Amino acid sequence: MSVQKKPVIDLGCCIECGVCIDLAPHAFEINDAGYVDIRPLDSYEDDEDILEAVKNCPKDCIAWE
Repeated sequence: MSVQKKPVIDLGCCIECGVCIDLAPHAFEINDAGYVDIRPLDSYEDDEDILEAVKNCPKDCIAWE
């Protein structure tokens, strides 16, 4: 069984620009505290929208865990 990678957000550098939410709204959201959060999904790795969101984050705050 392979371990699934998941995106994680460094909230310390996130400027809440919304690029990730615009590109992959099924995977990213603003939580009740006003921060960007990862929505629970079965798989993240092969999702082109998520890969684009990671690539286009202006502060490079999204990494793979």
